[in-house]
Amino acid sequence: MKKLTMPKLAILALALAMMLTACAGPAAGTTTAAADTTAATTEAATEAATEPAAPATVEVTDIYGTVTVPVNPKNVVALDNRTFETLSDWGIVLAAAPKAVMPSDSPYVADSSVQDIGNHREPNLEIIAAVEPELVIVGQRFASFYEDIKALVPNAAVINLNFDVSENAETPGANLVNGLKASTLTLGQIFDKNDEAAKLVADFDGAIAAAKAAYNGTDTVMSVVVSGGNIGFAAPRSGRVWGPMYEIFDWVPALDLSNATSDHQGDDVSVEAIAQSNPDWMFVLDRDAATASADGSVPAQDVIAGAPALQNVTAVTAEQIVYAPADTYTNESIQTYLELFADLAAALAQ
Repeated sequence: MKKLTMPKLAILALALAMMLTACAGPAAGTTTAAADTTAATTEAATEAATEPAAPATVEVTDIYGTVTVPVNPKNVVALDNRTFETLSDWGIVLAAAPKAVMPSDSPYVADSSVQDIGNHREPNLEIIAAVEPELVIVGQRFASFYEDIKALVPNAAVINLNFDVSENAETPGANLVNGLKASTLTLGQIFDKNDEAAKLVADFDGAIAAAKAAYNGTDTVMSVVVSGGNIGFAAPRSGRVWGPMYEIFDWVPALDLSNATSDHQGDDVSVEAIAQSNPDWMFVLDRDAATASADGSVPAQDVIAGAPALQNVTAVTAEQIVYAPADTYTNESIQTYLELFADLAAALAQ
């Protein structure tokens, strides 16, 4: 074997030193990168910890006062016809609802996972207890069952969003407007849809302003409810749909009665009396168009067209008749009124 000379030993030592330095380089770099990653992770965790957590509950106001309600509650039961379309548009899942008094095309009606409570005349309230709700939304047709429902589900938040538009109300028009706006904003708080709720309310205010501006302040108005082929008088100021609008829009009634009621089918006033009032406008609610038992019923347009006594009144001859959306009787949501007010504004502006 050849012996290594001193110069060769020096070269070999230098080479080994360079190799060790090269090997050590990546390890140091890896340590630095790992330290940076750890620091970034720690910083992100610190930021997340300092961000406020989403509230678990929210305090809302119903007709009885302040109620603490879970945000985005599970197992929701909705009984208020004024809320169904809003909840559906927002994708809210329901555990139970009164399908018998809901629009037939509501997604909740077709959804077999939504338990059917029935109608407000003979409701199966036990279903509400069976679904173990965190929230029950009461209102309108089911408002009178509020105490019964609270007793059935003592661990649930129960809110009553009803508002009075009957003949007993001092300001049914203001009650309708403020009630729809308040309930919409309340639902926005509960389901974390505040922006969507605020937009609905803003659009609603705009629709009211447009319909009010389109009315000339002098034309006389006759509002009616058509049901079972009969024309009922929908009295000014109170009652379902039309009555409160006389206050909201300052309509001049073509006919007024001292003993009028807020009956859901309208008051029994003869077609001849309606004709003698000779209204400039007729506003019509087709009750049958919105009910499940309406198969084979005569549409409101045909009933009015087939009433000889009405054929010479101004509203008919001038074709100044506005029909509420077909599902209005079972869908008195803020969306329905937005559509109706837009239709009124367009017709009155012509």
